[in-house]
Amino acid sequence: MSDVTTPAVEEKKSHKLWGGRFGAGPTAAFDALNNSIGIDFRLWPYDIRLSKAWAVALWGANVLTLDESKELERGLDAVAARIDAGEQPLESDEDVHTLIDRLLHEEVGDVASKLHTGRSRNDQVATATRLWTMDATQRLDSAVRMLQQAMLDQATTVETALMPSYTHLQRAIPVSAAHWMLSHFWPLERDRARLKAAQRSAAVLPLAPELLPAARIPFRACCFRARSVSMRFRPTPSMR
Repeated sequence: MSDVTTPAVEEKKSHKLWGGRFGAGPTAAFDALNNSIGIDFRLWPYDIRLSKAWAVALWGANVLTLDESKELERGLDAVAARIDAGEQPLESDEDVHTLIDRLLHEEVGDVASKLHTGRSRNDQVATATRLWTMDATQRLDSAVRMLQQAMLDQATTVETALMPSYTHLQRAIPVSAAHWMLSHFWPLERDRARLKAAQRSAAVLPLAPELLPAARIPFRACCFRARSVSMRFRPTPSMR
């Protein structure tokens, strides 16, 4: 009789994106410090978007076949549907990227590993965070604009109402209540200008210059713009 014991259930393959050569797993204290899934889970729609764009870019660079690229896009759509329906992370999912990688492998198999070609997790984090920022500033701008419209509507109803103006906490000449109401309109307009500046600053594709030359991938930024990742491509000196 053999002394080798065969486990009843084969352990699932880990999808951690680091530590492949370690002889043992991290301690619970390290996991508590390192895992960010509770914070970056909100980035999942943006990580899906940029990963779909990357699948197309890899096809454009002849790294993936057209069928592989389409299969990855289909798998990412399935992952998005699962998360949107309430799929929860596992304890082994240290961040949103590990979660999506695991689910994508479940959907399409080993071809999912090809999506890592030519990009690092730093690229994913930076790009997803910028996409989230672009979306957040747009939503904030829309909310501020609605508040400004409410102020305009209210100002028309109190245009003939008089109220005292103030200077250094002392009452001064009477003014229209609409004048006071609209004095808060223009600071909000300056806030909107700041939001637009933040959005424009975030809308730059943060590709790692040290990674792409080594990978020798003929990357085309137009693939990102074509896949609804509306970011400007700013080449670094090493990529020119």
